[in-house]
Amino acid sequence: MTDLLQTEKFKCSVSSVLNKNVKQNGKQYMYDTEEDTAWSSNEGTPQWINIQFEELQAMHEFEFQFQGGFAGKHGIMTAESADGNKLCEETFYPDDVNSVQKFKLKNPILNKEVLKIKFLFASSTDFFGRIIVYKLKVF
Repeated sequence: MTDLLQTEKFKCSVSSVLNKNVKQNGKQYMYDTEEDTAWSSNEGTPQWINIQFEELQAMHEFEFQFQGGFAGKHGIMTAESADGNKLCEETFYPDDVNSVQKFKLKNPILNKEVLKIKFLFASSTDFFGRIIVYKLKVF
């Protein structure tokens, strides 16, 4: 399995960055493959991550690694086609742990149709709504 965030060109945007310090807490640290770097959001809910690929992709699962105590609680993953149609919307519930968590799509998108993916976290295990993501992978 190949992580699309390592092999494909894409743009990423996030809802917030802790203290607006992108050099220390920026979105790029979710997919840089380093063990000790992470995206840290500011306070507040919801928090979100948007991925837009340059080319259409197939998709069947994704992985997150949160920092325990700062995990997304109630997640919604939405995949869209180039014309903005929703191809898939699935709810997922990460555990409040430090380990990598895999989420297989109930309805995998086997054809190369996905242009945009959005991960929306309506709540967080942190009282202030912060989220810390060490790893994000898309397959």
